[in-house]
Amino acid sequence: MSTTPPGDKPDYKPTLNLLDTPFPMRGDLAKREPGMLQQWLERQTYQRIRKVAAGRPKFILHDGPPYANGEIHMGHAVNKVLKDMIVKSKTLAGFDAPYVPGWDCHGLPIEHKVEKEHGKLADKAAFRALCRSYAESQIELQKRDFVRLGILGDWDNPYKTMNFATEAAIIRTLGKIYQNGYLVAGKKPVHWCVDCGSSLADAEVEYEDRTSPAIDVAFRVVDEDRAKLAAAFGTSLGDEAAYAVIWTTTPWTLPANQAVSVHPELTYDLIATPAGLLILVRELAEAAIKRYGFESVEVVGQAKGQALELIRLQHPFLDRTVPLILGDHVTTDAGTGLVHTAPAHGQEDYVVGLRYQLPIDNPVGGDGRFLDGTWLVEGRSVMEANPLIVDVLSEKQALLCHAKLRHSYPHCWRHKTPIIFRATNQWFIAMDKPVADGKTLRDKALAAVDETEFFPGWGRARLEAMQKNRPDWCVSRQRFWGVPMAMFAHKQTGELHPRTPELLEQVAQRVEQQGIEAWWALDPVELLGSDAEHYSRLPDTLDVWFDSGSTHAAVLRTRPELQRSERHPADLYLEGSDQHRGWFMSSMLTGCATDGHAPYRQLLTHGFLVDGQGRKMSKSLGNGILPQEVFDTLGADVLRLWIASTDYSGEMSLSNEILKRVTETYRRLRNTLRFLLANLTDFDASQHSVPVAQMLEIDRYALALAERFQNQQILPDYERYVFHHAVSAISVWCSEDLGGFYLDILKDRLYTSAPTSLARRSAQTVLWHLAHSLTKLLAPITSFTSEEVWQSLGYRDSVFEHLHHAFPEVADAEPLLQRWERVRQVRGQVSKELEQLRMDGKIGASLQAEVTLHASGDTYAALAALGDDLRFVLITSSAQVLQAEGELRIEAHATREHKCERCWHYRKDVGQQAAHPHLCGRCFSNLYGQGETREHA
Repeated sequence: MSTTPPGDKPDYKPTLNLLDTPFPMRGDLAKREPGMLQQWLERQTYQRIRKVAAGRPKFILHDGPPYANGEIHMGHAVNKVLKDMIVKSKTLAGFDAPYVPGWDCHGLPIEHKVEKEHGKLADKAAFRALCRSYAESQIELQKRDFVRLGILGDWDNPYKTMNFATEAAIIRTLGKIYQNGYLVAGKKPVHWCVDCGSSLADAEVEYEDRTSPAIDVAFRVVDEDRAKLAAAFGTSLGDEAAYAVIWTTTPWTLPANQAVSVHPELTYDLIATPAGLLILVRELAEAAIKRYGFESVEVVGQAKGQALELIRLQHPFLDRTVPLILGDHVTTDAGTGLVHTAPAHGQEDYVVGLRYQLPIDNPVGGDGRFLDGTWLVEGRSVMEANPLIVDVLSEKQALLCHAKLRHSYPHCWRHKTPIIFRATNQWFIAMDKPVADGKTLRDKALAAVDETEFFPGWGRARLEAMQKNRPDWCVSRQRFWGVPMAMFAHKQTGELHPRTPELLEQVAQRVEQQGIEAWWALDPVELLGSDAEHYSRLPDTLDVWFDSGSTHAAVLRTRPELQRSERHPADLYLEGSDQHRGWFMSSMLTGCATDGHAPYRQLLTHGFLVDGQGRKMSKSLGNGILPQEVFDTLGADVLRLWIASTDYSGEMSLSNEILKRVTETYRRLRNTLRFLLANLTDFDASQHSVPVAQMLEIDRYALALAERFQNQQILPDYERYVFHHAVSAISVWCSEDLGGFYLDILKDRLYTSAPTSLARRSAQTVLWHLAHSLTKLLAPITSFTSEEVWQSLGYRDSVFEHLHHAFPEVADAEPLLQRWERVRQVRGQVSKELEQLRMDGKIGASLQAEVTLHASGDTYAALAALGDDLRFVLITSSAQVLQAEGELRIEAHATREHKCERCWHYRKDVGQQAAHPHLCGRCFSNLYGQGETREHA
C-alpha cells in the first residue's frame, strides 16, 4: 500500500460540501414536544386540517368513550394512539377524517367516588350535580394526557354522554327501540352485584378463580311415577328407591329449584348402588360412582333422556315435587349429566323453564340475603346459606358427595367480588322476539356480523359466537347517576302508557335543555294530565353500555362534521379485545334495533398489555409502566413508535428494555432524516430541481424505488392498519436501501462535486423527494418529529395539511429496478470480499481496494453499463468488469496508488497537478476546472 506524495497537506475540508442543519441529532423529545403542542394550539392546526380536507371523501373513526374516572393508563395510550395513527394516515391519504374524542360519564364508579367523598346524600339532585362535576374534572385530567400524546382532535368540543343533547339523544334511541318492538319488561335472571345493588351488563362481569362447594344431590322419584321410570328403563325397580342425581357448585340456589334437566339424546344408566337406584349419564357414571365411594354397583337399565320427560321428583328438602325436563344445554363436561334447574338463578334454566312454564321463584333479595319466609335460610346471605343447605341435605340422606372445587366464577368488574344470578323485574331488549318485519334482533345482529370487516380476522368468530349465545339485554339499572328510562308505567298493570313514544320525545326535548334533572324534577301532571294518578314514573336508569352504544345516533348522526350519506355512520370502531362483549356488542345491538344494521363497516381489536416476561401488568406485581413516565422522559414519539411497531392483534409486551430498543430505532430514523435535511440546506426545489430525464441513472433508480416503496408497500400497510409491518419496512428502508446503499454511495458525489453541478443537484433533487416522502410516511407514527422535519424543510403550515408525497414519473422505472437489483446483489458479494481483506489486515477502508469482476449475461451488461462509475457504486478506488463465462468471480486487492486528501480515493492521477499535489484529477476539476461528468452514479 502506498503513501501520499510528500509535502505539507493542505486542509481541503472547507472545499467539501459538508453542510449542517438546525435539526439536531438528539431528539430531546420530552422537552421539545410540549412546544410543538403549543404551536398546534396557537395555529389551530386541527381546525386548519378540517378546512383543507373539506370536500374530500369522509372517513369516520368513532371514538369509543373511555370512562371519566382516574388518570389514563398505558391501555388508554395504546387505544388513543392507534386511533390517531389511523386518522392521520387517512388524512394524508386524501380523506376528510375528523376525530371527535368522547367520554362515558354516567354510572356506578362515579357514584362510588362521590359517595366516598361526600357520603350518601338524601338530595339526589345535589348528588347528581356532584357526579357531573366529578366527571368533568376527570375529563380534564385525561384530556391533558391524551393531548400530550400528540393526538389531534376536536378537544375543545368533545362529546360526553352527560351533555344535555347527548342525554336527550340516548332517550330518543330508547324510544325508537321501543317503537320497533324490542323493549320488553320481564322477570328474568340477571347478573347481580350485591355490592352495587344493581344488575350488571355482560361487559361488567369478569371471571376469576374461586373455591366453591361441589355437591351431588339425590332427588327421589315419587312413588306415583316409579312405574313410568321402570318402563322408561325397561326393568323392574323392586322395592328400591330411585334417584335422579344432580351436581352443583351453588347449593344456595336449591331453594329455588323447579326441575331437573336431562338431554333428550344422551343415554342414561339406571345403576343399583348401596344408596339405591341412581340415574346418571353413561359418560359420567363411572367417575360419579367412584366419587361416591361405591365399589359394587350394577347397571340395571338404560334409557334416552327423552324417555324420562316429566317423571316427577321429590325436592330433597322442600315440600314440593319437580319434573324431569329436557334441555339441550345439558352436557357431559362434568357432574352427572342431570342439571339442577332454577329459572330464577340461571339464563339457561330460565330459557328451558319458559318451555315448561316453570315458576320463576326468586327467594333472594337485592342485598344478597334470602327473603323472609324462606325455610331454613331466611335472612342469611347466599354464602352463609351454603353450609346450612349442605347440612340439611346430609340429614335428609340426599347428599352423595361434598367436595371443594376451584373453578372460574363471575365477579363484579368494579368490586372484584363474586356476583349472583337472580331474577328481578327489569327491562330488556329482546334478542329473539320477532318484530314487524318478522326478524328477531339476533337475526339482524348475526347478519350485521357478516357485513362487517374485522381486523384481525379472528374477531368475526368471537363476536358471532357472542351474538349467537347472548341472552336478552337487561338495560335497566337501579342507580341515580344515569340517563333515565323516561317512561310511565300503570300502577296496577305495569303496562307502559299508550302515548309512550310521544311522551319520550317530550321528555327528550326537556332533557336537551336542562339535562337529566329535567326528568326527575318533572311533575307527571305536566305530561299526563289526569292520567298522572294512574301512572308512576319508572325509577330506573339505563345501563351505561346503552349510553355509549347509542352514541352512533347521539353523536355521529347529529354533529355536522361527522355526517355523510353512507349506510353506516362510521367506517371504523377500534377498541380492546374485551369490547366484543362491551361497546362493539352494545353498538351493534342498538344499531340493529334502530336502523337494522351495525353502525360500523369495520372493527379493529387490539390486545392487552403484558410486561417483558408476558405477565399481565398490574399494581400488585408493580410491573406497570405509565404513559406519563414515558413521555416525560423519552418523549411521546418513542411511545408512539413502540405502539406502532408492536403487533396489536395479540398481547402487547412493554418493558424498559423494550423501550430502550425502540429508542435506538427512533435514533436511526432521526439520523436518516437529519442526513437528508443537512444535504438540502443549500437546495431550493423551485430553482435547483433537476428534471428526471437529466438525472443520473442511480438517482432515477432511487426515485423509482422510493415511489414503489411508498405506494406499493407502506401505504397498503396503512390501509390494512398493519402498522408494525410499516415500521419494520421503514426501518429496513432507512438502514439498508438508503443508509446501506443509496446514501452511502451518494456521499462522495454530494460532498466532492461542485456545489451547483448537475451531479450534485440531481442527487439533492432525489433527497428532496425522499425527505418529503419519509416525513409524511412517519407522520402518523412519530408526529412530533415529522412536524419538526417539515418546519426544517422550510414550511410554515403542518405536515398534516398535505397529502402523501407525489413522486415524478420515471419513464424507465421497471428496467431500472430490475437492472439495479442485480447491481445491488453484486455489490453485496463484493462487500463480503472486501470485509475479508479488512479482516486479513490488507485494507482498512473499502476505498483502499481495487476490484475486478468477471461476469456474464445480464450481470455483465448491468455492470458494464456503469463504466467508470462502477467504482462509486462499489465504493472502491478502482473497479472494472470483464466478460467471462460462468458464475460471477471477484478479484479484490489493496491498491498501490496514492490517496487524494480531498475525496480519499486512491488514484493514479494524484499529484499530477503541481500546484495541488495532494488532489486527484477529479477533485482538481471539481474545484478549478469544468467539473467531473457522471452518467450513472
